[in-house]
Amino acid sequence: MAINTDKNSYTILFAVAMVVVVGSLLAFTASSLKGRIDANKRTEKQQNILFAMGIADSEDPNEFVAPEQAEDLFNQYVGDKGQFIIVGSKAEQTTDAFDIEVKKENDKVKQDANYERKMPLFIGKKDGEEFYIVPLRGNGLWDAIWGYVSLDKEFKTVKGAFFDHKGETPGLGANIKEAYFRDDFIGESILDASGNYKGITVKKGNGDPKNQDKKDNEVDALAGATITGDGVTAMVKKGIKMYQPYFETLKK
Repeated sequence: MAINTDKNSYTILFAVAMVVVVGSLLAFTASSLKGRIDANKRTEKQQNILFAMGIADSEDPNEFVAPEQAEDLFNQYVGDKGQFIIVGSKAEQTTDAFDIEVKKENDKVKQDANYERKMPLFIGKKDGEEFYIVPLRGNGLWDAIWGYVSLDKEFKTVKGAFFDHKGETPGLGANIKEAYFRDDFIGESILDASGNYKGITVKKGNGDPKNQDKKDNEVDALAGATITGDGVTAMVKKGIKMYQPYFETLKK
């Protein structure tokens, strides 16, 4: 008996069958690749943290260390002993810190104002210096922005920075990834003249385009990217400020 393909019922059944088949294939593919995807995310996170410490590709300082080197270098410079979860002014040394996602913690706080935010902190050592690496997350013009900033052991000077984005405008806001922007943060103070926390502002027309003044708490803004720059400002100021209660305990 021939199937009447002109009937609406045939069209509906065919569409349903295709959705089931395609959905099943996508689910199978996602499941089979999950291990590799998770491994890639872990490697990228290690590369980001190392980059904020100034550990980059040996031939190009503006590129990450090679993926196959990331695990060994992370263990060398940070390792298990350099991973902490901060809650308020208290810290717990634990490798679980690596699995803490800033976005998820932000969402939990939005859902429950009484939730105690868990903040990952990474402490690295390189050439006899300590680097306190703070993960950051915020909002740009179109979507999420994020980064890592490393501070010196006195918690007043930026030692390194890395920023990235999900969907900022190419040639404008997307330039937060570029060396000429992020390198302006290096050496910048996050404290004011009185030693109080102030953060760093991405400011248009700050009168210091070469960023020679490292005590003005400002870096020069990107042309045509005011909203993205404001997002970086808010992200850096708020993100580092949340760690200040813990940093204050280390100064005593």
